Amino acid sequence: MESETFQTMQRRAVLDFLDVIILLELRKRPLSGYDFIHLIHKKFDILVSTGTVYSYLYALERNGLAKGEHSSKSRTYTLTEFGKEAAKDYLNAKDKISRFILYIFSGEENLFGFK
Repeated sequence: MESETFQTMQRRAVLDFLDVIILLELRKRPLSGYDFIHLIHKKFDILVSTGTVYSYLYALERNGLAKGEHSSKSRTYTLTEFGKEAAKDYLNAKDKISRFILYIFSGEENLFGFK
């Protein structure tokens, strides 16, 4: 049961943070939608649909965080300057985000200074 609970929470977290995962991966190198599907499966052992990945990629593009360019076989995405700043902001907030997640599961009052 514990393993099943973890797998459910892991899938939920990956899907909820897919835009952040994509932004942080795009800091490293340009990637296609297929690359993301493969990366998510390899990293988290979760299969995500092409529709899910591409809807996030299109949203990032619409919001000016990423740009897609057609290459010979696929559309490859890179970060814009705005996207680089957003990724940097997420990385700068990672300790606070980690403490917040711990706070959710701790059951303690104000353990980490959250109200």
